[in-house]
Amino acid sequence: ESDMKDKKYLPTPYSYSQAVAAGDYVFLAMHRGFGPDFKTQFHDSFKNLKKTLAEFDLTLADLASVEVRMKHIEDVRVYEKLFRDYFEKDKYPARMGGTTEFIDGDCLFMIGGIAYRGE
Repeated sequence: ESDMKDKKYLPTPYSYSQAVAAGDYVFLAMHRGFGPDFKTQFHDSFKNLKKTLAEFDLTLADLASVEVRMKHIEDVRVYEKLFRDYFEKDKYPARMGGTTEFIDGDCLFMIGGIAYRGE
């Protein structure tokens, strides 16, 4: 069992970590999905997010806060509905959202956040 004070990094080939565990928290970088449309990318993003959380023995239920970025603001109605499928009612993480131009031209949705792994 590693000391909770140790930091654990999940590296990427780039100049950022996919996630960093520090103390009681895991800080999650941008997670995107792939596919031809917003819904497909949304679900793929969550699949990737769950995979990263599992590296720390966590689940979506451990998310305390998320930041969401969309390319098109009109997708907010779609993601509001889809988001509910991944969390227990009234136990949603705090959320901040907005639109952006992504570096990857095909990207329509991205999510990151903070998970709590304390008692």
